[in-house]
Amino acid sequence: MLMKLPPSQRKRDVHIISNDTLVESPLVVQHIINSLNEISDAAAAFGLPVMTSITRPTLDHTFWVNLIGRGYPSPNRTFRWCTDRMKIQPTSKYIKSKVDEAGQVILLLGVRRSESATRSASVRRYDNGERLNKHNDLVGCMVFRPIVEMSTDEVWDFLSEAPPPWGGSHSKLIKLYRDAGGGECPVVTQKTDAASCGTTSSRFGCWTCTVVEKDRSLEGFVESGFTEFGPLLDFRDWLAEIRSDKERRQARRRDGRVTITDGGTFIPGPFTLSARAEILDRLLILEGEVGEKLISDDEVDLIRRIWAEEISAQTEKKPLRMREIKKG
Repeated sequence: MLMKLPPSQRKRDVHIISNDTLVESPLVVQHIINSLNEISDAAAAFGLPVMTSITRPTLDHTFWVNLIGRGYPSPNRTFRWCTDRMKIQPTSKYIKSKVDEAGQVILLLGVRRSESATRSASVRRYDNGERLNKHNDLVGCMVFRPIVEMSTDEVWDFLSEAPPPWGGSHSKLIKLYRDAGGGECPVVTQKTDAASCGTTSSRFGCWTCTVVEKDRSLEGFVESGFTEFGPLLDFRDWLAEIRSDKERRQARRRDGRVTITDGGTFIPGPFTLSARAEILDRLLILEGEVGEKLISDDEVDLIRRIWAEEISAQTEKKPLRMREIKKG
C-alpha cells in the first residue's frame, strides 16, 4: 500500500514491532530478527517511512530474574505472572511512547475470529461496528484488525501465492510453521488477550512455558530434526515438575505472609535459595548442551544481587526475633 502511494503522501510513520520475551523458541526469535532486518533494508531502499523494533522486558522483569532471582514458581494457569511483565508491558510502553510523540496511533493487529472461541469472543466484545475500535487500556490508541474475518486457510493461501513486498518469499515462514506443527503467539497488549499464549493449542511461545502441559511447537521442531533442542524440552518439564515440590518451596511468601485458602489449602511461597541456585546451575549447563545463550550476564549479576539482599535481610531479622522472644 505504501509503495503505491506517491512519496508526498507517505506522511505517517509506520512502526512494525514484535515482542521477544528473551525466552522465545530460538528458531522463532531468529526468524523474527531476520524478517525485521529484511523489512528495514527494503524500507530504506524504497524510501518508505517504516521502522522496525523488537520490544523486550526490562532486566528487572525477565523470566529468569523473577524465577531464579526472586523465586517465583514456574507459571501455571492460576499464577501466570509472566505475560504482563514480559509481553504486555514492553509493547504497551512502546505504543505509549508513540502516542506521546504523535498524539494518537492506530494499532494494526492480525487477530482473527476463527483462531479460537476465546478469540472470537474477545473480538466481539470490543467490536463497535466501525473499522476502528478504541483500545481497552491504551489511551490515544485505536485498533484496526485488517484480517479479522479471514480463515487460517485463506491466510496461508495468500502467503503461498503473494511474495512479500520486501523481497524473497514466505517459504521460510511456511517451513517454520510446518516444522513446528504450530500456531501463533501474537503481540499481546492487554490482559484479556493473554489466553492467546499458554493454551492447549499448538502455538509459538516461550520455550520455558509451564502453563501448557506440553510444548507442542518445540516438540514439533525436535521431531522435524532439530534434536539439539530436545534438552530444552526436558528442562522445561523439570521446571514444571519441581513447582509442586514442597521441599524446594519456602513456607512464607516474599512479603512474609503464610497463605492458606478458604478451603484450608496451604499455598507455599517462592523457591528456596538452594532450589534457585540449583535451577541456575542447571540452566548454565544447558547453555553448553544446546549451544545457545539462554540467560544474559546482566541477568546473572542481578540474580546474585537479589540473593545477597535476601540473605542480608534474613540475617538482620534473626537477632530481632531473638530479642522479641526474650522480652516475651
